[in-house]
Amino acid sequence: EPLRRAGKLGGILFQLPQYVVFKEASLDYLEWARDQLGGDEMLVEFRHRSWLDEEHRAESLAFLERIGAAYVTVDAPKSDTARNLVPTVVAATAPTAYVRFHGRNLATWNKRGGSAAERFDYLYSDEELAEWAEPLRELAGGSEQAFAFFNNNASSPDPENPLGRVSQAATNARQLRRLLDVNGIRATGGAFAARLSGVKERCIATSSTAAIP
Repeated sequence: EPLRRAGKLGGILFQLPQYVVFKEASLDYLEWARDQLGGDEMLVEFRHRSWLDEEHRAESLAFLERIGAAYVTVDAPKSDTARNLVPTVVAATAPTAYVRFHGRNLATWNKRGGSAAERFDYLYSDEELAEWAEPLRELAGGSEQAFAFFNNNASSPDPENPLGRVSQAATNARQLRRLLDVNGIRATGGAFAARLSGVKERCIATSSTAAIP
């Protein structure tokens, strides 16, 4: 409520647990939850692949669009067997487009007893982030605002200082900002964020959060 009163609550992120699968009861819950939010923006991240498989993908996205909820695009490890890894489907179902970069560390994703820091322990390469230049351009051009967030769970060895470490989120945000500039995608932002800007175009790359600033 304090964020709402201060005008700083841009949206509320619903990260559905992996046991929430595509079925009628799940759709009913999401529609009920949307009603509870009133005028607050709802963003939905699926964590079971049934939502985005070939059979249900179109229906899932159409449902979110119908109830006025924003779909969260996810970059994560690729797996043909892990049910808690969804395919990367670039789409927007509301005025806000939202991309979450979870890393591509398949070895630790379902590690027994592993922590969130281990699961999301990943530093993207320039080549991997470059894959997102055109998808982000597309999302920003087709939405009122577009955001890209990196997890801030871990750090990596500093490539320029063998005795130091760097924040993965901040490092990847700077990388993405530079790649946006190179690809002619208008952006503003500081050391820890990249923002696409223009008429109805905006993207932020920063550490993970549940509320859009």
